[in-house]
Amino acid sequence: MSENILEVRHLKKYFPTKRGLLHAVDDVNFSIKKGTTMGLVGESGCGKSTVGRLILRLTEATDGEILFYDDDIRKYDREKMRHTRRRLQIVFQDPYASLDGRKSIFESIAEPLQVQKIYQNKKEMEEKVYELMATAGLARRLANSYPHELDGGRRQRVGIARALALNPDFLVLDEPVSALDVSIQAQVLNLMEQLQEQMGLTYLFISHDLSVVKHISDEIAVMYLGQIVEKAECKDLFKYPSHPYTQALLSAVPIPSIDYHVDRIVLEGDVPSPINPSPGCRFAGRCRFCKEKCRHETPELKDIGNGHMVACHFVGEF
Repeated sequence: MSENILEVRHLKKYFPTKRGLLHAVDDVNFSIKKGTTMGLVGESGCGKSTVGRLILRLTEATDGEILFYDDDIRKYDREKMRHTRRRLQIVFQDPYASLDGRKSIFESIAEPLQVQKIYQNKKEMEEKVYELMATAGLARRLANSYPHELDGGRRQRVGIARALALNPDFLVLDEPVSALDVSIQAQVLNLMEQLQEQMGLTYLFISHDLSVVKHISDEIAVMYLGQIVEKAECKDLFKYPSHPYTQALLSAVPIPSIDYHVDRIVLEGDVPSPINPSPGCRFAGRCRFCKEKCRHETPELKDIGNGHMVACHFVGEF
């Protein structure tokens, strides 16, 4: 068995439209080691949230393999996938929309335990729910509250408690702090790091905010229009950004210092349509270094050293 808890191979998701096939995820490959965090970043519409949903089979992939402990879960039937979902969970972006407003906090956290029929004894289930609340930093007095009575931070903690209810190995964190205030973001991120250390969890952390991803990730993959254009260890990506798109993203990260100056890279041109994309680099129309080859040949994701992967024909030449 490999040390990777999850490996995604040639993952694709195409949605049919009146104009043709929309390539939401197009030949994505990556692996995540057990107990680590992979950050998946990119602008809105790049397909990063779709990747998370495909991994959990909340949306079915068009093609590719999703290996969980070396076993392709795309081949599982409905019943086997239902049992496997105990080990694969998700924390959604909007903590208000992801909770049933008609259910109390206690009922929301207890729901996965009831669906999977973990406890037959009511008292054992109650003890488990209160334990999960404590783990997620929720006071016991909130058990009979409803989602509309809580602030965003507490609602997200309920989502985290629900995700932890079945003792998962792997969590997809789909922009879990983007809807929260900055001070609350820090609390939730610190909680996720503590839980990872205590429970040996593995995360796929999806975000558009590179400063947040830097705080929590061991490795980072950058997506653009359905494809990964760069992947590296966190420190290497921030120190040696090698794809023009990654460089532009990093130049836009705010630096809290009046003495530190960064030359902003302003991306010009329009984002190409993901419907029936033409061969060539999808970033070519907005790239400062675009050459004729970029418009006709699709660059491969290749290793430029130390596991640093970049999809660019002219990497290192600019």
